[in-house]
Amino acid sequence: MTDASDGGDENNEASEATEAKLGIAGVGAYAPRRYVTSEAVEEAWGQFAGSGVQQTSVPAGDEDTLTMAAEAARLALDAAEVDAERVARLAVGTTTPPTEEPGMPARLVSMLGLDAATTTRQVGGSATGGVSALSGSLDAEGADDAELADDDTGEEAVLVVASDDVRGDPDSAVDQAGGAGAAAVVLTPDGPGRVLGVAEHTESYPGTRFRRAGERESEELGITAYERQAYRETVAGAVESLGAAVGDDDADSWIAGVDAAAIGAPDGSLPYRASDALGVGSEAIRPGSVVHDLGDCGTATPLLGLARALDTGSESVLVVGYGAGSEATALMLEADESVPVTRRTAGTDEVSYAEYLRLRGEITPGEPAGGGAYVSVPSWRRTLPQRHRLVAGECPDCGALAFPPEGACRDCHELVEYESVRLARRGAVETATTIGQGGAPPEFVEQQARGGSYVSAVVAFGVADAEAGGGDADRSVSVPMQVVECDETPAVGTEVRTTIRRIYEQEGVIRYGLKAVPAEAERDE
Repeated sequence: MTDASDGGDENNEASEATEAKLGIAGVGAYAPRRYVTSEAVEEAWGQFAGSGVQQTSVPAGDEDTLTMAAEAARLALDAAEVDAERVARLAVGTTTPPTEEPGMPARLVSMLGLDAATTTRQVGGSATGGVSALSGSLDAEGADDAELADDDTGEEAVLVVASDDVRGDPDSAVDQAGGAGAAAVVLTPDGPGRVLGVAEHTESYPGTRFRRAGERESEELGITAYERQAYRETVAGAVESLGAAVGDDDADSWIAGVDAAAIGAPDGSLPYRASDALGVGSEAIRPGSVVHDLGDCGTATPLLGLARALDTGSESVLVVGYGAGSEATALMLEADESVPVTRRTAGTDEVSYAEYLRLRGEITPGEPAGGGAYVSVPSWRRTLPQRHRLVAGECPDCGALAFPPEGACRDCHELVEYESVRLARRGAVETATTIGQGGAPPEFVEQQARGGSYVSAVVAFGVADAEAGGGDADRSVSVPMQVVECDETPAVGTEVRTTIRRIYEQEGVIRYGLKAVPAEAERDE
């Protein structure tokens, strides 16, 4: 469902910190490795309209907001050392979902291996969605206290994910400042990051940014003074109300101790322009700012900034989500102990402006006439455990593995009902070949048009070993999949890990599945 902020009779709303029951136990941040520089855009258009933005992240041809959300969520769960089975609630914030209907949560539940009984919600319609999803998940509203209590499997957890890919007309400030990325937060009763208070502020400023029904691209009227006033007034109003929520109406006294401010904004200069109204200096804004390097990532921007601030040593962080129109949600976080953070956001592969347009699908031919190999949606759905989570089958008679788990056992040749076993997320390439231009099956022509040649491989995965975090090499099975983020055909034995990507689109339905990334391509920050 979609949540919308409603100020009612009062524009300001504040919630007391004493109501919050959960703390932040881990944070994951992800942005595509490809980026385009402001200089490349300026060379193409004769100007660059993204104030305060040096470069923007660019999704690969098989990435979108759902794949980025899945990657950030997995990073957060690993950072928090929380098993997916423990997640009781999932909240997703986005303004740019791959499909208007259905929402993202159902597919994330499958991709991450969450329980089918997980309570889910999606917050959209405003770039405040990420912070709003987080603030709305801090207590046990809508769940029994027992749901968050200890049991034989450990404490239950809540997963919050924000993901966006901001787009506009190529010559607009919206597009030139627009980036892509995702961030995820894991909440548990004993999480060391404690939210002291939450506040909201709403003002009516139509035309600051909007997207018409059925459109993919956002617009703005470009009235600079008007847009700056809307931003300053709305964000400052939320921060002022936050003083009451943290128990101190004197803004100067509580905000002076903030180590970092992670503030959402449509460009890189607005937070600094509003700093005096907020009561924070540029030295606090800088540690929580990601727009300079990633661009405007919509709902994910404040949480990406939170990840950066915590990862670089900040203990108290002001987090503000801003949505055009105009609304803001602010919260204050303190961490007496270090909050585990895993970030994969560094840009490593610079692309030209022509490559940028191609990756985004602006100048690609689309699927050829006649389409590709047809796989019905019901048939595809039956294989989701394999495509999303590497669920193999174990023969109950001889213990041999089968992938997919169907047909006669390859060892004892008996027709059996296989027992489900999870494979490790890391494996080794057994064989690989590069599919060059013109060699792709019809269903992969659009992917190749966007991203160029791709690698088709067979990868050996062992049975997952929860204690070691890897797999049992003595018991492995071969799995066909693409290998991405590699400049050359990977050699036999190359270590890889799995990641969720788009496979192809057919009948208007996007098919998602696992692909492999070479371990040597991992980004460390």
